[in-house]
Amino acid sequence: MRNLKAVIQYECTTSFKYIWIFYGIMYAVIAFITVLVGISTGDFSKVTTNCLEINTLIYVGILGALGFREDFKMLIQNGFTRKYIFIATFSMFCFISGTMALVDTAAGNLHHYFNQNYDSVFGGIYGYKNLFANWLWLFLLYVAVCCLLYLVVLVINKLGKSSSICLGIAFGGAVLVLIALFKYVFSRELVNSFINFMIKAMGFMADGTINLLFPVLTLLTAAAVLGGGAYAVLRRTELK
Repeated sequence: MRNLKAVIQYECTTSFKYIWIFYGIMYAVIAFITVLVGISTGDFSKVTTNCLEINTLIYVGILGALGFREDFKMLIQNGFTRKYIFIATFSMFCFISGTMALVDTAAGNLHHYFNQNYDSVFGGIYGYKNLFANWLWLFLLYVAVCCLLYLVVLVINKLGKSSSICLGIAFGGAVLVLIALFKYVFSRELVNSFINFMIKAMGFMADGTINLLFPVLTLLTAAAVLGGGAYAVLRRTELK
């Protein structure tokens, strides 16, 4: 257990500084573009941006994709079990996702407060009345994205590039077939029931109200399934 605590601390502390490097670079680029466009047009009021959380989604996606190779090699060579490696990696995902969700929640609501034309991802969908739901929704979304990319990299490592490409093509083909089934084969009642279920899963109720618990449960389920899949593959992953 002491070794597990040590590796979790290592994963979290080594990744913490990169959060602020990311935000520093992102806001520096935004400031540069704002000044450049404002000077060029002569009107800074027309320089706007929206949904800065998309940048964080890209960052955590990259984090999930890169969260395997070097850390796995280093930890497995130092005698850590795959269970400990997964717990440490998942803890890092949660730590970074929670921290960045907190920053993005605060930044998004402050941006909207001072500029009503700005919309955050959560605020644009659900509004700005519940800060905790905003943070929790972003946190689970970021964790799910981390787990998704982590699972993809694990599968690629396990199968190899050629088999992974074939699997990707097969998955894409299956998606196209499923879309065709929904469009041309399944009954209108079944399609409407599925659409209504997905709308409800995202929190939009039939009476026009919004239930913020449902999207949280949806994202929690997605993170759990993707994380469980990643762990199942990691248990059978060999050092290459």
